[in-house]
Amino acid sequence: MSDALGWLPDGANLVVDADNADYLPTLPDGAFTLIYIDPPFNTGRTQSRRQTTMVRSDDGDRIGFQGRSYATVKGSLSRYDDTFADYWSFLEPRLAEAWRLLADDGTLYLHLDYREVHYAKVLLDMLFGRECFLNEIIWAYDYGARARNRWPTKHDNILVYVKNPSGYHFDNASVDREPYMAPGLVTAEKAARGKLPTDVWWHTIVSPTGKEKTGYPTQKPEGLLRRMVSASSREGDWVLDFFAGSGTLGAVAAQLGRRFVCVDQNPQALEVMTDRLGAVAEVVQHREPAQDREEASSNG
Repeated sequence: MSDALGWLPDGANLVVDADNADYLPTLPDGAFTLIYIDPPFNTGRTQSRRQTTMVRSDDGDRIGFQGRSYATVKGSLSRYDDTFADYWSFLEPRLAEAWRLLADDGTLYLHLDYREVHYAKVLLDMLFGRECFLNEIIWAYDYGARARNRWPTKHDNILVYVKNPSGYHFDNASVDREPYMAPGLVTAEKAARGKLPTDVWWHTIVSPTGKEKTGYPTQKPEGLLRRMVSASSREGDWVLDFFAGSGTLGAVAAQLGRRFVCVDQNPQALEVMTDRLGAVAEVVQHREPAQDREEASSNG
């Protein structure tokens, strides 16, 4: 990374305003132990979420606890376009950069859904090698689709690839444990300790009324990212998300003592990340060298 952004081995966490296609080539080979990316899913529609707040009002439009009346106050609308004419010409070069940027003991987590995940598996087998495929994680949740003419979709897919299948970092001892589904079938000691997660992760979405909520559409819960960061990086390691959105990876990395770079160019994402991560990260704007020269010339 250029010195203008101040990124050194002991440098500051970064939130970067940039087109990731322009910015990723400026980063050094093998710099990141973990890369998590949650790219647009190519749903063919605009993703949006409006923040709402309830305030006490005698003539409100909702009735709450103990019959109290509340008025709904609509806040800002966050949105981004999730339609691509050629999705893989968009994503493939960015995944190739992810391979270059991973440390030898590093791990990539690619978060998609049923629309593109099977094509992604074939592509990542080519980029990384089939022997570098570690897992397909199923994130199962309890909110959303209510289809009546097919099975409702209630999960996302997370493909996990490692740079070196003989030497990747994985620490399951640091991962949060889950309750046994049949605790009576194990010893009391095991039941109290809980079991290690499998490749199916049951975790609710970000609650619309929870303290994690930022208002950004498609925000992912911290519990999901905490499991990845805990297992696939060490304290002090660098982690990267170049479709950073609401900055959940950065928030989790800061909590767990990792160092992070979060990249996005969506104005709403940058506003959310500045509010969420500004106290623990430097917020910078990446500009191409040609743009810098043009501005220097115009300022003469």
